Amino acid sequence: MVGMTDLDALVGDLDRRLAEADAVLTTRYPGDRGVRQPVHTVYVPGDRFSVRTVDEWGSQAKAALEAHGGTAAQLASALGQSAPAGASEPQRELVYERVRAKLDDEPIEDLRIDFEDGYGTRSDEEEDAAAVAAARALAETVKAGVAPPYHGLRIKSLEAPTRRRGVRTLDHFVGELAAADALTPGFVITLAKVTSVEQIDAMVVVLDAVERARSLPKLGFEIQIETPQSILGPDGTALIPRMITAGAGRVTGLHYGTYDYSASLGVAAAYQSMEHPVADHAKNVMQLSAAGTGVHISDGSTNVLPVGDRAAVHAAWRLHARLVRRSLERGIYQGWDMHPAQLPTRYAATYTFYREGLDSAATRLRAYTGNGDSGYLDEPATATALAAYLLRAADCAATTLPELEKLTGLDESALAKLAKRPVRS
Repeated sequence: MVGMTDLDALVGDLDRRLAEADAVLTTRYPGDRGVRQPVHTVYVPGDRFSVRTVDEWGSQAKAALEAHGGTAAQLASALGQSAPAGASEPQRELVYERVRAKLDDEPIEDLRIDFEDGYGTRSDEEEDAAAVAAARALAETVKAGVAPPYHGLRIKSLEAPTRRRGVRTLDHFVGELAAADALTPGFVITLAKVTSVEQIDAMVVVLDAVERARSLPKLGFEIQIETPQSILGPDGTALIPRMITAGAGRVTGLHYGTYDYSASLGVAAAYQSMEHPVADHAKNVMQLSAAGTGVHISDGSTNVLPVGDRAAVHAAWRLHARLVRRSLERGIYQGWDMHPAQLPTRYAATYTFYREGLDSAATRLRAYTGNGDSGYLDEPATATALAAYLLRAADCAATTLPELEKLTGLDESALAKLAKRPVRS
């Protein structure tokens, strides 16, 4: 047996040997950033965004819900297997009313004004004008307090053909927001079609330059994972961890691009989907790379839109709701929405996911904290996941903090501590 004096010396030696590894673990894997993750990102072409866009999406979403799912029972029927299996009528009514309230209060959680594929290639004069106009409109909504909590723009890639244009649009857009004093903590930049770690190095250089020129606070950005080169390097190594490191604390999210990525791997158009095996592989790599870093993961989109007659809308709704639920079950809590009529199913599927598991999660957490028996012997890591699940439910309005406290006996601070999430101010 090692004596106490010898043990102290041994541990001291281990501290010295592991100091560098300890520092890397702390800095590379800081854990939850303590900020809300939106359940979706809505993309709007740069020349189509105006101060009315969010209201228009909300109105069109409510109109679609009224036309094709006017009651809780009708919406559940429209969603088929995505409806809560065996759920009571009051539970369906509750989900339905929460969807309606969400479309009234906050139809879009995260808005991206798109100057990439959704906008296309235009003359410099035309894109300059569109960037300035969109930024001014966004600033107006920020000032009026009606902007989505997260909002920003997607710029063209830093590949050689679009590099200058992407940087120019970013500078124009951010400049207008800064001039209007409308840069908020919810401002987000999305960098499209990343193909190398060096492009992340370059994005940091760009942001440094923009911040210095305009005396701005530190800006963050999301990496769009939509090329095979962003998943696997030419030497066979995974590049996303290196990209996150190269981002120097600026990378806030990884967003999967369904169709560019699938097409790049040769998947025929009819089979390009969020649930194709190549998509699952890419998202598995994204999740593994981002785990513990505080970087959020977002799934992609479906291009099957809920338009046309009732049968067509219901078929698209069933698909969308099933895909949203599939992502949630796999631990991916965000996706893209491309049409206002996708908002009812985004929220219906999301709220159903959380409401179905609410009582069980709360009971297990109560038991873990010494209040009752749940029939589970949960470990600390599972308790963290349970608390995070409940807080995510409150973030998106599937439940409320008072309801959670009633169910668990724990207030927001206690839940945040269990979830290893910083308490929000």
